[in-house]
Amino acid sequence: MDTTTRTMLETVLREIVPDASLDGLPGDTDLRDTFELDSLDFVELVERLGKRAGFRIEDDDADQLRTIDSATAFLERGARRAG
Repeated sequence: MDTTTRTMLETVLREIVPDASLDGLPGDTDLRDTFELDSLDFVELVERLGKRAGFRIEDDDADQLRTIDSATAFLERGARRAG
């Protein structure tokens, strides 16, 4: 996993949940449950990640951003395709 992708995920997450930290969390950590993101917060996370990553994240793909590992893998694949 690319640490810059994980850092980007944490940075965007902190824009929504200011005290959020991914330090020490396992890759299968559910972001919505762990950081108590309601559906609007999660939509905001998806939109901000797309802007930061430089590609549009479709609604159908949002579920791939559910855990730390799946989100970083999805963002890395998307960046390679967009790159």
